[in-house]
Amino acid sequence: MKLIIHATNVHQGGGRTLLVGILSALKQPAIVLLDERLFPLPDLFPEVKVIRFAPSLTARLKAELLLRKLSEPEDIVLSFGNLPPLFRNSGRVLIYLQNRYLSGSRSLKGLPLLVRLRIRMERMWLRYCLRNGKILVQTETMMMEVKKQWGYDAKVIPFLPNDTDEKPPLVQQRQYDYLFVASGEPHKNHLRLLEAWINLAKRGYRPSLCLTLDKNFDAKLLSSIEALISQYDLKIYNQPSASKQISLLYSNSTALIYPSLFESFGLPLLEANRAGLPIIAAELDYVRDVVVPVMTFDPESPLSISRAVMRHNGWEQHIPTPVDAERFLQLLVEQD
Repeated sequence: MKLIIHATNVHQGGGRTLLVGILSALKQPAIVLLDERLFPLPDLFPEVKVIRFAPSLTARLKAELLLRKLSEPEDIVLSFGNLPPLFRNSGRVLIYLQNRYLSGSRSLKGLPLLVRLRIRMERMWLRYCLRNGKILVQTETMMMEVKKQWGYDAKVIPFLPNDTDEKPPLVQQRQYDYLFVASGEPHKNHLRLLEAWINLAKRGYRPSLCLTLDKNFDAKLLSSIEALISQYDLKIYNQPSASKQISLLYSNSTALIYPSLFESFGLPLLEANRAGLPIIAAELDYVRDVVVPVMTFDPESPLSISRAVMRHNGWEQHIPTPVDAERFLQLLVEQD
């Protein structure tokens, strides 16, 4: 019996972090099919064989054919990139489903056309190629979503990579009031977070905020942010960091803020919790699947986000006191 890990479409984000954690923990013979962009790799067990593939349709098809050829009835095949093998497989297939665009019938509005087409194709792939495979998910919310959408009983097996990174130095004066570790996809909800920061600025509050957007993939969003920084004098910074540098950002921040509309796991929530940061997050199931936030908000309301930040900082919030009917009538007369 051997373990075969199929992960030819994983090379960045939370999936990369989890995959590298698995590779670090492997202490048995295994064959690993990887995206050629996944670098660097950890030190691997001597009997782990890595086969890399280019991020092209032709190369991915070759990987699927090789996967079918390598698999034997006693083998465990872990499909780590959300999708089952394209061809029938003689091994015991386990699919680690991490993409909530695939687990449910979530709207694709706001996503680029090519991304929408890819997700629709992957939904069909999941539906017609699952066969006897078993779905593994990270949270109870994901399990219920898979059951409702696909009718399958998924197994909940969350995990975090071992905390083997070198501990960052202690920071006496933290540079950022808030940190949001996320890429720039629409569901991460950066635009409403920015509206909340503008709302705070109009009230005279300017907490610092650190983002982790990619200068290439998120160039349009970064351009919009720069314009808002200039217009409203916001203290917003961007630190696109490799995963090994993220721990330094946590140690240099006072709190994590997390307005994402949905997540399969919310890895930054767990990382921040492990780093001892207070978490201000959306009042949504995926958050409470993994952590207990100190403050929550409605992620669809910039006002709610800004109020949560004000509560967290103990800043005064003016709430008008209702007047009686007599005073109301007096005020009507006084209106210009």
